[in-house]
Amino acid sequence: MFRSRKWAGGIALVAAIMTGSGGTEVSATPLTPFRYEAQAQRHCPHDQVVWLDFRKGVYYTRGQKRYRQGFDGSFVCLSEARDGRYRRSLLGLR
Repeated sequence: MFRSRKWAGGIALVAAIMTGSGGTEVSATPLTPFRYEAQAQRHCPHDQVVWLDFRKGVYYTRGQKRYRQGFDGSFVCLSEARDGRYRRSLLGLR
């Protein structure tokens, strides 16, 4: 009897999560990577463009040594990188 109550509560919780009820909705900003810096700047004219290194999970700003370097990266908007939980690299800050 105890197990059936436990399963019923678990099933109700899973159903609530899958339908999206019972909590606040969270929407993430989609990450839009670009090959060229000018494309990213046109996409977000009022935001800073950063170089995102996907493999390391960090972004570099203009003026840092690894900005525009690497094969595993793209140009993205700073706000999108932050919303995607990427962190700022402290290497090469001038």
